[in-house]
Amino acid sequence: MIENIKSPHASDAVQRQQLALLQSLNAAHRAPRHDPRLDARIQSFELASRMQTEATDAFDLSREPQAVRDLYGDGVHGRQTLIARRLLERGVRYVQLWHGAGQPWDHHSEVAKGLRQHAGEIDRPIAALLTDLKARGMFDDTLVIWGGEFGRTPVSEGGTGRDHNPYGFTVWLAGGGVKGGTTYGGTDDFGFRAVDRPTSVHDLHATLLHLLGFDHKRLTYRYAGRDFRLTDVHGRILQGVLA
Repeated sequence: MIENIKSPHASDAVQRQQLALLQSLNAAHRAPRHDPRLDARIQSFELASRMQTEATDAFDLSREPQAVRDLYGDGVHGRQTLIARRLLERGVRYVQLWHGAGQPWDHHSEVAKGLRQHAGEIDRPIAALLTDLKARGMFDDTLVIWGGEFGRTPVSEGGTGRDHNPYGFTVWLAGGGVKGGTTYGGTDDFGFRAVDRPTSVHDLHATLLHLLGFDHKRLTYRYAGRDFRLTDVHGRILQGVLA
């Protein structure tokens, strides 16, 4: 079996010749063997080759107009958010962006300084992404989810920080069948615990699956004598956030 020998810098004609040679060599190697495992291996390498070729183009931000690059900004988060849009354009179904190394939003100290820094890094790229998706007609069928593991307590920790708070925090959604300009639920007056229409993670998962076209109650697998699903025995669709 011959692995990929194409170069992303070769001309289209040269790449076609290389591909034809590769396929003929693989066919000659495969003919006397009749092994479905070999066929599967060849197909996996060909898929990897196509992914590498496409990625070369998708990650090349120099192909974007300067006005678009200026919209996102030239910071690392601007570049990664623009790459996310380019991947979505090319049919990638799920893209996850992680803000920073480690856990930069885990503000156990100097929360005010940390929020100014990290919000300043990501607010512009997020606004650019939403604007760009709308301009390209991609907003209505792209679901954008922003969130983390937990919120922060309304009281201080060590004077300048905030501790973890799983009882009341925010996740926001945009596009993809979500009703714009909607606030669903709320915390108590101190911002500590959700009291208005409290929502569980199972509810959020059920709603996200619904927006993606899945019935969360049917996504099950049987194990140890009972059916399991992502939302387990919980989860209700939050109708108030649907467009």
